[in-house]
Amino acid sequence: MEQRSEPTGWVGWISFAGIMLIIGGIFSATYGLIAILNDTWAVWGNRGTMYLDLTQWGWLHLIVGVVVILAGIGVLSGNILARTIAVLIAGLSLFVNFLALPIYPLWSILLITVDILVIWALIVHGRELKA
Repeated sequence: MEQRSEPTGWVGWISFAGIMLIIGGIFSATYGLIAILNDTWAVWGNRGTMYLDLTQWGWLHLIVGVVVILAGIGVLSGNILARTIAVLIAGLSLFVNFLALPIYPLWSILLITVDILVIWALIVHGRELKA
C-alpha cells in the first residue's frame, strides 16, 4: 500500500527554485550576451585577474544561462530527472559565477546566492512538488 502524504508549505520553495533557475538563467545569458557583443566593456578591478578573455566568459555564461533556463522549466514539471539535472546545473552555475568574481563581484555574489538557495530547496524539499 502506497503511503501518500499531503504536500507541505515547502512546495512553494520548489516553485521558487524553478522560477529562480529561470530568472538566474536569463540573468546569466544576458550577462553573457553583453560580454560577447562588447568585450571592451569595463570590468570591475584589474583585467589581469581574469581567467579567460571577456568574450570567452560571455560564451560560457550564455551557454550556462540557456541550460539553467531549461533546467528551471523541467523543475516546474516535477520530474525527478529534471530536479537532479537542475541541482547539477545550479552547481555548475555557482562554479562559473565564482570564477567570474574578479570581473563582476556584486553580480556574481547575487547569482551565487540564488544558486545556493535553489540547490537547498531542490535537495531538501524537491520530492514534494511531484505530489
